[in-house]
Amino acid sequence: MPEKIIMKNPIAELDGDEMTRVLWSMIKKELLEPYIELKTEYYDLGLQNRDATSDSVTTEAGEAIKRLRVGVKCATITPNARQMGEFGLKQLWKSSNATIRAILDGTVFRAPILINCIRPAVRNWKKPIVIARHAYGDIYKAVEFAAPGAGRAELVFTDSGGNELFRDTVQDFKGPGLLMAMHNTEKSIRSFAHSCFQYALGSKQDLWFGAKDTILKVYDQGFRDIFDRIFEAEYADAFKSAGIEYFYTLIDDAASRAIRSEGGFIWACKNYDGDVMSDLVSTAFGSLAMMTSVLVSPDGCFEYEAAHGTVSRHYQRYLKGEEAATNPIATIFAWTGALRKRGELDGDARLAGFADALEAACIKTMESGVMTRDLTALCESVTPRAVNTLDFMAAIKDNLN
Repeated sequence: MPEKIIMKNPIAELDGDEMTRVLWSMIKKELLEPYIELKTEYYDLGLQNRDATSDSVTTEAGEAIKRLRVGVKCATITPNARQMGEFGLKQLWKSSNATIRAILDGTVFRAPILINCIRPAVRNWKKPIVIARHAYGDIYKAVEFAAPGAGRAELVFTDSGGNELFRDTVQDFKGPGLLMAMHNTEKSIRSFAHSCFQYALGSKQDLWFGAKDTILKVYDQGFRDIFDRIFEAEYADAFKSAGIEYFYTLIDDAASRAIRSEGGFIWACKNYDGDVMSDLVSTAFGSLAMMTSVLVSPDGCFEYEAAHGTVSRHYQRYLKGEEAATNPIATIFAWTGALRKRGELDGDARLAGFADALEAACIKTMESGVMTRDLTALCESVTPRAVNTLDFMAAIKDNLN
């Protein structure tokens, strides 16, 4: 085996929860540490440690990514009311992803991992669809309230000088009801727009943006106006020279256009829309375990993660002693993405080349028919062989070697 690669600078390593935490350890032991002297700053974002630190560890991890410029994150639990009692939590901690995205103020780009033996469920899709998800605000920073009974809910804005500039009735409740207020900032929307336009130019792909300005005539119209102004002022000529297109359409029209298309474009979405559409696109291309995800900040910081959650159902079976049979590909590609970017930033061709080689070994393994059970029913042109997680990694390692 060649001499281990020595990393020049560390990356921020953010550990997580449940089955993905188990995968995290397996991937490092089987596919990374035999080849690389890993240099990381480790942050345990497992729910118990987040609770023990009053979630300060999440903020520390986000600041570390800003400082080191590269991070890799395991999937984490965003607790609900049931889990608050189950884990004995101090409070219902907010999404660690939302906290880190707010710190970096970036855009999440999610792209499917394509292999020849799995055709998309949408048969006319021939090229990847990249979801560009705005990673700040909207319902993920919302303020909520359960109205206990009859009463008036109002939206009020007071400027920094104490002057009330706006007041409007949201609802005159006749009985109990639910309220939510959400926001975004022009600064963050501008960053979102620049990231999308730059990514489109870098990949030479058309960029779509969809929202609902016919209904939200201030909120979503504001998004559209900012995108339009920035495009016309700074990107229109570059897009024309590159032979690519930017256009805005309603989010429901974008969905129907996407189904009829052959793929091969970037679909910019507001925060919640991107959350939903990235799962839809990844599943249609094969599996949520086959989608990359990278958070890119305007100042050039990168956080790589799997697009899926903690795979709780598999973890419960694992705790009962059943063998792990979870697809690790998206988590492997989170590590390779971070290692490649670290190599690029440090001028380390060996490290970046290792990331390329590991991804190629993953693709070769699956295209030979060796895969986890979630993919076997989707497989065409080869006879699939379902294996457990460790055997799958062993096959990847053989191809890597």
